[in-house]
Amino acid sequence: MSHERLTSIADLQEIARQIRVHVVRIAGMSDCHTGGSLSIADLLAALYFRTMRVDPAQPLWDGRDYFILSKGHCVPALDAALALRGFFPTEVLTTHLEPDSIITGHACARLTPGIDVSSGSLGHGLPVGLGVVLGLRMDQAPNRVFVILGDGELQEGSNWEAAMAAAHHKADHLVAIVDRNQYQTGPTEEMMALEPLADKWRAFGWCVREIDGHDMTQIVETLEALPFESGHPSLILANTIKGKGVSFIETHHMAHFSPEQLIAALAELGEV
Repeated sequence: MSHERLTSIADLQEIARQIRVHVVRIAGMSDCHTGGSLSIADLLAALYFRTMRVDPAQPLWDGRDYFILSKGHCVPALDAALALRGFFPTEVLTTHLEPDSIITGHACARLTPGIDVSSGSLGHGLPVGLGVVLGLRMDQAPNRVFVILGDGELQEGSNWEAAMAAAHHKADHLVAIVDRNQYQTGPTEEMMALEPLADKWRAFGWCVREIDGHDMTQIVETLEALPFESGHPSLILANTIKGKGVSFIETHHMAHFSPEQLIAALAELGEV
């Protein structure tokens, strides 16, 4: 099932659960950005198993849709999605951060099959995504570009420059998804307030839809409505919970699980 394109909401929910299980297992072996990885699991399941055109046998296939994880420190979730989709064996995930491993601490296009853009320095994903869209337009190619952004990185001006430019260039093949888990090193609204966030994107010329980023039905229906309006870039504001799926770390930062916490987290995710 994991190598196929899925249509059932229940199947996609199961893939999201499996992504979370792999993230937690990685966090039990080595440090990683656990909370932010868990908050995007549902989005990645829908993108890679239903929405995006990809070919695991040909990661560099010219006809693929491009994906950029701007919040590249949350790559454990992306690695898990790629492995489950068949880009490489799931067993490879256990080599996270080991010397010569293809499973790295930040998204690395040079090493990991299926990753299109190396990322981790926040604020760069959307500008790069726009550049890819404009390059594809020059080639008259129909590929779409999806970018997942952390809400904290929206405090960086490069994102808003790209947002303004995308609207100006009518980049309707560009889709930005904001992982609105409202937490960075502290609550986003205390670090530097972002609200009214949806209105800001609209003011920059984007078509915006706000969803529950853990409701698979909402996610799928929204992705299938793309582009929201011809001639405008699309923004999905996904309200999520940092650490979703593991109750004792929700809304909190945790990079590593103790053996006891690992057992408890896996139990919550249905692994016994």
